[in-house]
Amino acid sequence: MTHHLVIYPGSFDPITFGHLDIIARGRKLFDELVVAIGRNPGKDQIFTPDERVEMVTRLVDELLEREPDGASVRVESFSGLTVDFARRRGATALLRGVRNTFDLQYEVQQALTNREVAGLETAFIVAGQSFAYTSSSLIKQITAMAEDLDILASMVPPLVIERLAQKKREGSPLLDRLRNNHDPESE
Repeated sequence: MTHHLVIYPGSFDPITFGHLDIIARGRKLFDELVVAIGRNPGKDQIFTPDERVEMVTRLVDELLEREPDGASVRVESFSGLTVDFARRRGATALLRGVRNTFDLQYEVQQALTNREVAGLETAFIVAGQSFAYTSSSLIKQITAMAEDLDILASMVPPLVIERLAQKKREGSPLLDRLRNNHDPESE
């Protein structure tokens, strides 16, 4: 019998409730799930790879305690191409969340490329309605501009809010840049 290992790749910078929803639902479809934390060169990172692995691991462990039924989940970091990482792990497929038609267009293009260059299929999970407009980029923008980060409580777990507040107190260069590039006249 075939063992179906799926890779859920992303930068998870930071991880959101939407990401955790995809993990929870993906566990019901595959035998094993690997959350693969990579670096997207097109995105600025607020958390180091080690910080992201630690946060995601803690939150996945909590998820597994609350919902013990389903596939096992591992959290790993990687560099380079997702398909190379997936091949090394013996993955059957990639798991991707889709929030809207913009995501779908991008993800279908990626899925076709991954199938063509690596023979790797992609399974899509449509985001839950309450997560359709949440993105890590939006979380970072809100963190840079908001006085009270508790307004993020519907988008990210308390652990993430604590870590974002810490980055803000420490004067994160990314948050400073986002705050300084904000044009209050555009509101």
